[in-house]
Amino acid sequence: MTRLSNKVAIVTGGAQGIGKAIATRLAGEGAAVALADIQDTVAAQTAQELRAGGATVLPVHLDVTSLDSATAAVERVVAEFGGLDILVNNAGWDKLEPFIQSTPATWDKVIAINFRGVIHCCKAAIPRMLERGAGKIVSIASDAGRVGSSGEAVYSGCKAAIIGFSKTLARELARNRINVNVVCPGPTETALLHGVMDQQPNVLEAMKRGIPMRRLGQPQDLAGAVAFLASSDADYVTGQVISVSGGLTMVG
Repeated sequence: MTRLSNKVAIVTGGAQGIGKAIATRLAGEGAAVALADIQDTVAAQTAQELRAGGATVLPVHLDVTSLDSATAAVERVVAEFGGLDILVNNAGWDKLEPFIQSTPATWDKVIAINFRGVIHCCKAAIPRMLERGAGKIVSIASDAGRVGSSGEAVYSGCKAAIIGFSKTLARELARNRINVNVVCPGPTETALLHGVMDQQPNVLEAMKRGIPMRRLGQPQDLAGAVAFLASSDADYVTGQVISVSGGLTMVG
């Protein structure tokens, strides 16, 4: 028996990058995992890969910007696996640029994916956790939401909002045995990071020099923290923010 045996988890943005690493770790710990992603083909490929290793995995279409889509995804998972125990809010998107050069269209997209997406998925998932009498919600924010990040003003604001939102949910749901916590990555080696940094390679190198461990984070670095918070080992941990950044930020 592993510590997530008989648990059902949804990982948003689970098809690739950090989400895939989290889904892989949760499945390896024994959970049945739904890869909830807008990229249906990639999610199906990832599910096939994980199933080949013996995991119980279900690709599920999810557009986090839509509450209806979030509700439909949760209901499909419940129908397939019989309930829901763990929600990992991982889906995210960003565009690196100075705030003064950004546009309302970009703001809307960043807010819709990074913050409203978390709200939608929590709204859809919490009733099912209440039915179970327990649950774990882990949201992936960012150290940008704790200390700010140049070129990511609206994104940083969304990630800070996730922290405040999660702390409030933790207070509201504690008596229902639903734990709500946040993991804040530092710069992490993903396609998204390289996508936003393509035009500014010097920034990426400066990031590496500023990290005490002298390397970018890897998706697997985040997966361990999420697995802990999703497990019974963290039953008395709620409303907390864990930075996984190689020491880049050390804010109390």
